[in-house]
Amino acid sequence: MTFDKEKILQYCNEISKNTLMQTLNIEYVDAGPDYLTATMPVNPSVHQPMGLLHGGASVALAESVGSAASFLFVNPEHSEVRGIEISANHVKAKRNGIVTATAKIIHKGSSIHLWEIRITDENEALISLCKLTTMVLPKRKIEK
Repeated sequence: MTFDKEKILQYCNEISKNTLMQTLNIEYVDAGPDYLTATMPVNPSVHQPMGLLHGGASVALAESVGSAASFLFVNPEHSEVRGIEISANHVKAKRNGIVTATAKIIHKGSSIHLWEIRITDENEALISLCKLTTMVLPKRKIEK
C-alpha cells in the first residue's frame, strides 16, 4: 500500500465532522509514515477561567491526533482503536494563537500502540508533552 498524505488528511478531517474534534476546531494538517499532525486554535472557547488554554483541551487534542494516527496502522474492516491511557505534562501557558500536536509512534505492536504527542506553539515552544496508549481490538458488529 502506498502512502497518500492528502488522502489520509482528507479522511481524518472528514471523520471528525460532528464530533469533539469539530467542536474544538481541530484540523489534521500533516502526515507521514510514523506521525500525524493536527492544529487547534487557542481562543476563549478552549480557555480555563484564568484565560489560558485548558489542559483538558490540550489532552483532547493529543488523544484525537494519537488515536487517529493509530487508526492509520490498522485495517478498519477488521480492527478498531481505543485510547486506554493518556498522561500529559503542561509546561507552558498559552492564551491565543494556534497549537500544533504531532503524534509520533514509539511502539507499534499488534494490540498496543504507544505514542508521544508534542503540542507546540507557533514558535515551536513546547506547550504540553503527552503519552498515549491505544489498544487495537477486533471490529465489533453494530446492532441496529
